[in-house]
Amino acid sequence: MLQRLVHLLPLRVRVFLRRIPALVALYGWLRRGGLSRDRYVFAGLAVLTVALGLVAPESRAWAPSGAIVLTVVGGGLLLRVRALCVLLGVVAVMVAYNAWHDTDAVGPGMIATLAVTALLAITLARTRQQLGVQGLRGDSMLLELRDRLRRQGQLPDLPAGWDAQVVMLQAGGSSFGGDFVVSVCDGDTLEVALVDVSGKGVDAGTRALMLSGAFGGLLGSLQTDLFLPACNRYLHRQRWDEGFVTAVHVVVDLRSGAYTVESAGHPPAVQFDAGTGKWQVSAAQGVVLGVVKEMECTPERGVLLPGDALLLYTDGLVESPGRDLDEGIDGLLGEAERLVPHGFRKGAKELVETMAAARDDDCALVLIWRT
Repeated sequence: MLQRLVHLLPLRVRVFLRRIPALVALYGWLRRGGLSRDRYVFAGLAVLTVALGLVAPESRAWAPSGAIVLTVVGGGLLLRVRALCVLLGVVAVMVAYNAWHDTDAVGPGMIATLAVTALLAITLARTRQQLGVQGLRGDSMLLELRDRLRRQGQLPDLPAGWDAQVVMLQAGGSSFGGDFVVSVCDGDTLEVALVDVSGKGVDAGTRALMLSGAFGGLLGSLQTDLFLPACNRYLHRQRWDEGFVTAVHVVVDLRSGAYTVESAGHPPAVQFDAGTGKWQVSAAQGVVLGVVKEMECTPERGVLLPGDALLLYTDGLVESPGRDLDEGIDGLLGEAERLVPHGFRKGAKELVETMAAARDDDCALVLIWRT
């Protein structure tokens, strides 16, 4: 096939191409052995580059000099670094050929554009080669992982008389964050864990994705009082140096309304008592996950009656530089008072957006209430 393409070129062009050692060596490399997918793509882009370079001096309307930049972009998306470097050599030869025919066609602006595009293409190709993916598949993988993390954060359907909502907001409008939720419900018991991985953006998001799978597997598979210790042992084995992980774990008996809250360095859960109209801060305490090998939690127990609610949240909603945590919790509860007249479901998202407006941190809120 390659020989047929070469023979289709005019004799004068073939004679000229044979005088270029780089192109002769390239032709020999392409003919050796079977063509892999990478070689097919390279051959197509190289032929396109040569065609654009040869046609450009004859007809600027059909092949403007800048069109050759498209082959560099295509190489950055589809080729490995080594093949891309060879393609850039072909591009350089054809640019020199154009400059030889018409010095005005190749100016400093075009050279600078090609240089910047080539640098970006090499960077992109090197990243893809490290990942072992082609084209924009790496970005698609990140989007798929992000969507999977969001789906895992959705609470299961609850029986009549119960309702819940999860609201998550990443810092700076990012698609990735360090807060995540895992939950399981067998019809009689609801287990929810809200976890906060320190950091922001993709770095925190990748660790959150890894932990969500591990924690989601532990949730519902162990006795409820063994969940946080098991998560702690898992994190301790990872020996991470990227920060810390906090979590709050809630178990609700959907028949009686009895619940248990356990915390691992997380901001305290809050219960709304419909009888008194007040929010009560939980006293559950525990050590941040992954710091000590064996941890103990001080759980708190209570009962949710009709109209009561349980609020879980991350520190992004209550912490601010130079401000006491208790003051931040008071501010959150002050805003939460507005939820009661309008209903919990209607105002939960507005509450998160209001509290997150003055902060640059990932924010998450879980609200469970009995109707």
